[in-house]
Amino acid sequence: MELSKNFEPQQAEQKWYPHWLKKQYFNSKPDARPAFTVVIPPPNVTGVLHMGHTLNETVQDILVRKARMSGFNACWVPGSDHASIATEAKVVQMLEKEKGIKKADLSREDFLRYAFEWKEKYGNIIYSQIARLGCSVDWDRTSFTMDDHYYKAVIQVFIDLYGKGLVYRGARMINWDPKAQTALSDEEVEYKELQGKLYHVQYQVAGTNEYITIATQRPETIMGDTAICVNPNDERYAHLKGKQAIVPLVNRHVPIIFDEYVDIAFGTGALKVTPAHDINDYNLGLKHKLEVIDTLNPDGTLSAAAEVFVGLDRFEARTKAVEQLKADGALVKEEMYSTRLGYSQRNPDTVVEPRISTQWFVKMQALAKPALEAVTSGEISIHPGDKFLATYKYWLENVQDWCISRQLWWGQQIPAYYAPDGSFVVAGSKEAAFEQLKTICKTPITIDEVKQDEDVLDTWFSSWLWPIEVFNGITQPNNEEIKYYYPSSVLVTGQDIIFFWVARMVMAGMEFKQAIPFKDVYFTGMVRDKLGRKMSKSLGNSPDLLELIDKYGADAVRFGIMISSPAGNDLLFDEAALEQGRNFNNKIWNALKLVQMWKARTASDAATATPDFAVNWFGERLKQAQAELEKLYGQFRLSEALKVIYSLVWDDFCSWYLEWIKPGFEQPISTAVYEQTITYFEQLMQLLHPFMPFVTEEVYHLLREHSDDLCVKQFAPVTTADTQALATGELLKQVISALRDARNKNQLKPKDAVQLHIQTASEQNYTAINSILAKQVNAENISFTQDAIANSIVVAIEKDKFFIETNRQIDTAALKEELLKDLDYQQKFLESVMKKLGNEKFMQNAKPEVVAVEQKKQADAEARIKTIEESLQNLN
Repeated sequence: MELSKNFEPQQAEQKWYPHWLKKQYFNSKPDARPAFTVVIPPPNVTGVLHMGHTLNETVQDILVRKARMSGFNACWVPGSDHASIATEAKVVQMLEKEKGIKKADLSREDFLRYAFEWKEKYGNIIYSQIARLGCSVDWDRTSFTMDDHYYKAVIQVFIDLYGKGLVYRGARMINWDPKAQTALSDEEVEYKELQGKLYHVQYQVAGTNEYITIATQRPETIMGDTAICVNPNDERYAHLKGKQAIVPLVNRHVPIIFDEYVDIAFGTGALKVTPAHDINDYNLGLKHKLEVIDTLNPDGTLSAAAEVFVGLDRFEARTKAVEQLKADGALVKEEMYSTRLGYSQRNPDTVVEPRISTQWFVKMQALAKPALEAVTSGEISIHPGDKFLATYKYWLENVQDWCISRQLWWGQQIPAYYAPDGSFVVAGSKEAAFEQLKTICKTPITIDEVKQDEDVLDTWFSSWLWPIEVFNGITQPNNEEIKYYYPSSVLVTGQDIIFFWVARMVMAGMEFKQAIPFKDVYFTGMVRDKLGRKMSKSLGNSPDLLELIDKYGADAVRFGIMISSPAGNDLLFDEAALEQGRNFNNKIWNALKLVQMWKARTASDAATATPDFAVNWFGERLKQAQAELEKLYGQFRLSEALKVIYSLVWDDFCSWYLEWIKPGFEQPISTAVYEQTITYFEQLMQLLHPFMPFVTEEVYHLLREHSDDLCVKQFAPVTTADTQALATGELLKQVISALRDARNKNQLKPKDAVQLHIQTASEQNYTAINSILAKQVNAENISFTQDAIANSIVVAIEKDKFFIETNRQIDTAALKEELLKDLDYQQKFLESVMKKLGNEKFMQNAKPEVVAVEQKKQADAEARIKTIEESLQNLN
């Protein structure tokens, strides 16, 4: 079979993914093997995979494929989140644009029908992208947070928590998104540092010619003022006790109140109190029993309660208010002011409004305590822990009650039912609610008069059950699958949802299963462009995943995003890394073509002493790499693991091993060596498979006939490598590189044969490698000597010297210049090492193995300097 010039990823992808699916390699059922469970962080059903998702899914696939090939029953559950706010906004937009229908004109049932139709049309886009990336998910287990069983689980949990007194309903100051017209939790508000304006406005003291000046960022809320507050210890205002102030724009008389909350030294020492539009003002209002005047409608326009600018958008009203205050002579001055403004995470262009609203809340402190202990005790390990453990702890130690109601239709409708008199009960059905309400209502009611709460639950209130309910662990709490697969093995997610999702899943697991939901949490970093900017559509710096896969292939995309993404650290995405991945594919492909060329040249009697060391050395190098990889997998250092495999394939196998065993021109190769080389190649593809599944499966089957597939081929146990063989191999590489470099510098062509003399106290180190060395540096003969060889090129490697003897005249002046350069470099290097070893702080804080490395550097540099100095003496 003649191979193409380069690896063709599309052909391999179209061939192997359907094959794996047909073989059901990704499907999982409980059996006698240990489970390795991963649940995908459910992407929004509205979305497509961005580069952050790509990194996340690739990491998960690496871990899952590795587990599957290590004897585990790997179960990776895919799915998506209904994303209440984002999806409803898209459906509303679609209805208005395509059908000319407004949400307000539809019944709830009609709107939900359109929403499900939209989900069916667009919801599977993200799944097709996950498949294109090569992700080995169990497609038979695809879950959605609005599936019937999942919906029931969410309602069941709400009822359970309400019965325990952990869910309550009350009027509180909450975050309000005027665009989506829904409440938000504290964690759904993102704050930005901005330059704003501070407006100094004077309020007349009623019945006098005196004025109090206050400073406000929001003059459009003046109409909601119900008091002016000053500090009781502020002598400037002591005489105003019992007085009233007149609110500009609306001429309302409000009391002047005194409270130590006001900072005497800040601004004018006087504060306007607007209980409906600021959390601190709200608390002051409760304390002083102030009137609450809500001047804003849900959509951010001014309400009738504002009396002026009614119907105008809040920011347009601000402009009008400033103009009017100027005209009335009430505006004293304006000044620039640094401020921190909250924006809706779901609508990033929308400023969040504090608003008093009756909402549903979860009491978090009782739930947070076991979730905190699960991590601080080490029962759950966070990677990298040093970076994110403190963040996790801080949030749980300072947790606030969670607002879980949303003023939307898309989502799980809150199971609270109301009677006409306002009394309510929480129940699993309208019928059950009616039976309860009959007993508490003072007047008779009919079931038709019972109305369910219009609000739905926060999306995160459903997704915190994800590791449990994807296995029906709430609705069927003791089923075989939840007992087998729960807790899951590892959660891979982004650092930006530690609060929203990770901590809450731990809470749900401890509350509803009395067990942690996962043993390890691996936080990926944020994907940024090569300038360090967060990727976004507005900047136009976020590439299209499918276009990248079409251009480079899925393996190259996976390689590119993993090679530069240490756990937890931000990734600077550059397409050059994908190019490197494509080049790696082609390097492997060319190695395959080279090895296949030798197949016709195998001969059982072609065995010589030449390749024996090479074959033995690479076997030990494979053992060493496999042991290192196991350690890196255990530490979730996947980027480093890929680098180990990359170097093993590109350098050790392709650049060294294949060169060492390569037969001469038209010469045969030993059948035993060839067969062992094929085995090594297969083992390399197996090590690389979790990272680059398509090229490895393709090459595995092209190397020789196989009845099995690499996708499920089990790794051999890790064994200890022969350190002596490894050391000899490193010596051989070092000597070959140094001698080739010396030949090049002295303009010796590869075809120019030389005599090589080695001056060493350890001749046995070279016994096994002389034949390979001679071939690699084109030495007709290798001998050992105790004396310097005149008219030769001298190369010093640690304590050994190599004399390259040639018929050509050696330029001793140039050689001396090179040695002096090397001497200068080594002396400066030694100086830097000695400086570090002489640093008391370094010696006290560094780990013993780090100090040992520096001491080894010192010894090597000292030996190198001594050898160079001796070589220089030989030239004099």
